[in-house]
Amino acid sequence: MRHSKRISTDRNQTEFFGIVWLTSETHPHRLRAGDVIRYDGKLARIVRVNDCAAIVVMNRPVRQFETRFRGTVKFQPAPARFYISPQSECEILNRKTR
Repeated sequence: MRHSKRISTDRNQTEFFGIVWLTSETHPHRLRAGDVIRYDGKLARIVRVNDCAAIVVMNRPVRQFETRFRGTVKFQPAPARFYISPQSECEILNRKTR
């Protein structure tokens, strides 16, 4: 014997109960992974974003110095990594506006 499920709906009910996803339109200043921002006048990239922090990577300038034997040496230090708020109101350079 097969039992069929009866789905009863109230046609007078206009609300929809379900999962509500927050989109970027509801939070226009929320940072997303991959965004390029201007921070302290320098370009930086957002690597990862969660509820409480956004991880930012910023390139450091090339260091150049002269050795004891008059040889010039250049090296690129590792990028600086720091945390900011995901709701920071900084200038996002690669986001398309509608």
